[in-house]
Amino acid sequence: MQTITTIGLDIAKSVFQVHGVDTEGNVVLRRQLKRRYVLAFFQKLPPCLVGIEACASSHHWSRELQALGHTVRLMPPAYVKPYVKRHKNDATDAEAICEAVTRPNMRFVATKTPEHQNCLTLHRTVCIQQKDDLTGSLLAQKRDHAAAQYRTGQEYIEALCGVRRAERPDRQPGFERTGVVAEVSGAYISPTPTTLPVFVSTR
Repeated sequence: MQTITTIGLDIAKSVFQVHGVDTEGNVVLRRQLKRRYVLAFFQKLPPCLVGIEACASSHHWSRELQALGHTVRLMPPAYVKPYVKRHKNDATDAEAICEAVTRPNMRFVATKTPEHQNCLTLHRTVCIQQKDDLTGSLLAQKRDHAAAQYRTGQEYIEALCGVRRAERPDRQPGFERTGVVAEVSGAYISPTPTTLPVFVSTR
């Protein structure tokens, strides 16, 4: 069998699609792999370039394949889509990934560590939800004070920030939002630069 140098890996829940080419771009491998056989398959291959679309579980597989000595590149699905030829399916997706990963002008996504992913999950599920709760409750409280024209709490905060900027043009951008939220919602944002911003109620 010819040496495989580049692989396009289309990941899924159960069945993965593999598309491999050699140094000249000739197709050497097309096959499906069940999830439990993926790592065993790549263990038998010499180190090669593996392209994966950046989607759910892609960072996990990137870390696993890098541990086996392969070079893994994650790409946004929107950047891979132009390389899909026709009749979109797992096989053509894997072929498109294999083609896209070799493009010199392709933009890649950095592989995230488990700690980074946990931090982002915390941010999305806790901090953003708390921000939405605060802005929503703020709008509800201020509807009786000539704020009915604002459809969301976010719009109301932006309007208050504009007033603050006019009053204090010497202050750096971003200070107004913190002050507005702290004043009108009874909360503050803990200023810890090494961690994610956390909304803490002072009531």
